[in-house]
Amino acid sequence: MGMVVTELSAERAVASIPVEGNRQPAGLLHGGAYVVLAESLGSMAANVHAGPGRYAVGIELSASHTRSATSGRVTGTCTAIHLGGTLTTHEIVLTDDEGRRCSTVRITNIIRDAR
Repeated sequence: MGMVVTELSAERAVASIPVEGNRQPAGLLHGGAYVVLAESLGSMAANVHAGPGRYAVGIELSASHTRSATSGRVTGTCTAIHLGGTLTTHEIVLTDDEGRRCSTVRITNIIRDAR
């Protein structure tokens, strides 16, 4: 995917992927690539929040694609909506190089104790 993470905390995470190499047959960034970037950010942020001896796994994800990226990079900015003891919810806004919103994703993760 070529993902580059530039910021990571429970409250905020930022990463980007190139459009090149992640296109669907019509030449647009594949919708699944938006979701991979978003779910990666939300899951990483949730695992930071979970802390040592615990882990987070996704239980719900929704995505709305509103614009197509055809070149450059797409950047995901993940922001915490809820950081609880057993559930986290993050919103991830994905934008193109011009700062235009391409997709909005929300993920909920459940936190479990490591076995």
